[in-house]
Amino acid sequence: MLIGEVARLSGVSARMLRHYDSLGLVRPTGRTDGGYREYSGEDIRRIFHIESLRSLGLSLRDVSRALDDPGFRPSDLVDDLIRETRERIARETELLTRLSRIGAAEPTGWEDVLQVVALLQALGSKSPRTRQRAALSSVDEVPVPVEALAEAALSEADPVVAGALRWALAQTADGGLALLAEGLDSPAADVRKRAVQSIAELPHGEATALLRDALAHPDVVVRGYAALALGANGGAEAVPTLIDMIVAGTNDVAAADALSALASRPAWAERIATGLVDRLAHDTVTSPARRRLTEALADIPGTTTSRALADLSEDEDRAVALTATYLLELRAARSR
Repeated sequence: MLIGEVARLSGVSARMLRHYDSLGLVRPTGRTDGGYREYSGEDIRRIFHIESLRSLGLSLRDVSRALDDPGFRPSDLVDDLIRETRERIARETELLTRLSRIGAAEPTGWEDVLQVVALLQALGSKSPRTRQRAALSSVDEVPVPVEALAEAALSEADPVVAGALRWALAQTADGGLALLAEGLDSPAADVRKRAVQSIAELPHGEATALLRDALAHPDVVVRGYAALALGANGGAEAVPTLIDMIVAGTNDVAAADALSALASRPAWAERIATGLVDRLAHDTVTSPARRRLTEALADIPGTTTSRALADLSEDEDRAVALTATYLLELRAARSR
């Protein structure tokens, strides 16, 4: 079969077939009387083998080794190809993400494009100060796509920069809520924590709904931050989780403050006091936890609290009894 026919059959150009010949990859078995290359059936099979291996990303040098070196081990080369392909995909994905974000910013000219690129690069800077400036300037100068801010907030370890990013997110229309919600299910505990902290600062009804759902999250840290945020905004559904935090000694002071704020509404004061008293009665609650629960009653108004403190002033646990006695004296002084 002549080279033109082989090219039509295989889809490999005549020029490439000549290149294969020059490299020794596929040397036509024969020649016609006129000196033209003539390929045998075995030659054509080898061409298809070459193209199959090239489709995997092998170089022509590696293709030659694979076909002609009996000692060639494909496993090592395939592992290298997998690694290189993953790296290439990561680079292309990063480029696609950057282009999508630039497009989302709706630039009107190349100057806008360059400014967005500069801000995106600044968000990825190794300098916390540079990242902070980028977060703050994203609101008033060149709008950065909210997805970029959300991803930066989920990965930011510096607390000052993280605060600036959360503030910037809160100034946007949706706060990157979709990405932050995904962050709640991240396998990384730090990312879950940053996600709930960011959601807690968004003034949106959708964010509040996410926080309510987060009260049942398997991560105790996520539950805690959700409860604190909801409690600060009058969410009585956070009460059980806030009491759990006091028992566990996790952000217990902040939890007690949130309960105190909620208790300013008389309808909730009795509910909160009852919840604290019920937990005090549990046999499984440790002595330090009982003391923290007693302290949490300090700013909870109502008769339930007063009766509980009177009973606790005679508690067998001396630390609890002294705390309750002191709180009773404070309440008496306030009522004079």
